[in-house]
Amino acid sequence: MHILFAGGGTAGHINPALAIAGYVKEKHPDAKISYIGTANKLEAKLVPECGYDFYTIDVAGFQRKLTPKNIARNVSAAIKAVTSSIKAKNILKTLNPDLVIGTGGYVSGPVLREAQKLGIKTAIHEQNAFPGVTTKMLAPGADCVMLAMPEAEKHLNLKNKPVITGNPVRQALLNVSREDARKKLGVGDKPLILSFGGSLGARAINESVSQLIKWHNGSGKYRHIHGTGKVGYEGMMASLSDINLSSDIEVREYIYDMDVCMAAADVVICRAGAITLSELQACGKASILIPSPYVAENHQYHNAMTLKNVGAAEIIEEKDLSGESLIKIFEKLSNDKNLIEQMCLNAKKSAITDANERIYGVISSLLEIKQ
Repeated sequence: MHILFAGGGTAGHINPALAIAGYVKEKHPDAKISYIGTANKLEAKLVPECGYDFYTIDVAGFQRKLTPKNIARNVSAAIKAVTSSIKAKNILKTLNPDLVIGTGGYVSGPVLREAQKLGIKTAIHEQNAFPGVTTKMLAPGADCVMLAMPEAEKHLNLKNKPVITGNPVRQALLNVSREDARKKLGVGDKPLILSFGGSLGARAINESVSQLIKWHNGSGKYRHIHGTGKVGYEGMMASLSDINLSSDIEVREYIYDMDVCMAAADVVICRAGAITLSELQACGKASILIPSPYVAENHQYHNAMTLKNVGAAEIIEEKDLSGESLIKIFEKLSNDKNLIEQMCLNAKKSAITDANERIYGVISSLLEIKQ
């Protein structure tokens, strides 16, 4: 069995592919896994670290706003679209995989398109509630489309009924109990606030969270762990330099033990990336979501609405975000313990924790493997 993955650009497209690949290898140690990505994105680092054969093509997205600079970029993207398709076709002919799985990002476009032309079976895993352009383009020709969120189906033209699989969630998140995590962090009985804006950080979140920290600093009511991201730590600490920071508050550049912190948390303040939301659901956490407005198709807002609609999250759009608005929402939650408990329960009830098994079921069906 030889499965080729194509996807990249962000961890949200890469990590699901690696999770699926890892699960397949658990079931079939002799399975061959290959991956096509780009040479200058995150997949070029993560995929080889997992020991999989890695191939590259050069592809870029088209700019919708037509400025002189973007017109030049679109000319370059058009040239790359042709050359990447030719290279993808050559790689596919050489490897001759049994199945090609696309997990999103521009790089998956030419790979799956050429695979479909060559008669190779293809599947797509879409992580978001609002599918990206690449998924919309490729879905009609795919043998199977797997959706993390059922809301995505209405935006797609499909030849077959999609399979709702959820997003693969790191096993470590499912293995840590709330009690053990709180003991490890020394939280005690105080409610724990966990906030972060991603590995690079988000200035708007750091600025509003700094106001939240100042609001409850010294009250002794809460424990708070905040991850500033790589580029936000110094600025965050500078903004808090006018207060004596309580020992109940911990500001980190990066949260390396996210599984422990997530398990221990009572309320999580974060962006609305698809994988993050799946982790919130799997862990059963109440959340205040601040969707990034800087992503394609505003898909984080649509993701966040899936949790809002089941009563598991509050949403603050970045245009409405301030220290005051964040404090107002947090105060509403913190004053109603029953509300937080219900939000946690709603999140847990909406979780899909067997995504790997569901996805493996699709692969087995497509390749006629007996489970």
